[in-house]
Amino acid sequence: MDRLETAQLTYFVAVAEELHFGRAAQRLGIAQPPLSRAISRLERRLGVQLLERSTRRVSLTPPGEVFLRESRAALDALDAAVRRTQQAARPSRLVLAVRPAVGSGLLPAVLAGYAAHESTVPVEMIFTREPVTAIRDGRADVALVCDTDDLAGLQTAQVMTEAPVALLPTGHPLTHRSAVTMAELRRLDGFSASCPEAPLDEILDRVALGLTVVIAGETVADRAGNAVVPVPVADLPVTHLTLAWTEAVRTPALTILVREARRAAAREHHQLAAS
Repeated sequence: MDRLETAQLTYFVAVAEELHFGRAAQRLGIAQPPLSRAISRLERRLGVQLLERSTRRVSLTPPGEVFLRESRAALDALDAAVRRTQQAARPSRLVLAVRPAVGSGLLPAVLAGYAAHESTVPVEMIFTREPVTAIRDGRADVALVCDTDDLAGLQTAQVMTEAPVALLPTGHPLTHRSAVTMAELRRLDGFSASCPEAPLDEILDRVALGLTVVIAGETVADRAGNAVVPVPVADLPVTHLTLAWTEAVRTPALTILVREARRAAAREHHQLAAS
């Protein structure tokens, strides 16, 4: 893709999202007439009409809707390629993406084992509900993910199996149960089927204060403290935790992280079996 084509895609996406040439030009920091000419040249090059124009409104044609979707994907891929290339040139850190409360009880041991190696680079963590997306778009080098995520095209290393638990405040009536069901949890005030996008300590504080009830992996019990009680969820399947990454970011630091994750998981498994 040459420079002109990249600019044309950027111009088209701006107009398609704003549906107004004036606002799109302002967003792009250019004058409106050159923007209109660029879109017209793009339509001639493609041989299709992308936009319906009138004196009162701009709208996408059916081909325009397809081209908007493909243009966004192409620009996102280009941005990801740039980020991954820059990361490869400056391997000064290892960025780990994690969904909130997934593997939270395991991660401290993993990071401690990793840090014991003198040759490793620092680990930077980002919490996101879409860790796989963070890998694919270059924001993260590796992610701790669940087996329900789409891992097509990624390198993976399975770490451990984790059973789901509901995090409840101490004193809650359900904390005396050996297990709870999803139907029971959905009836609770503050129940969230997905964890807040926040560090585990903040999530645990919110649970302890009775502000929320969430589901996490069983290893979180090691960090729950006295104010939060983890209770098994009977009708949810176990989760297979996996480290995933793209082939482009395979580094010695990543190899060490995978090895330490498996070691920490083995220790955690023995502790859970013994309890």
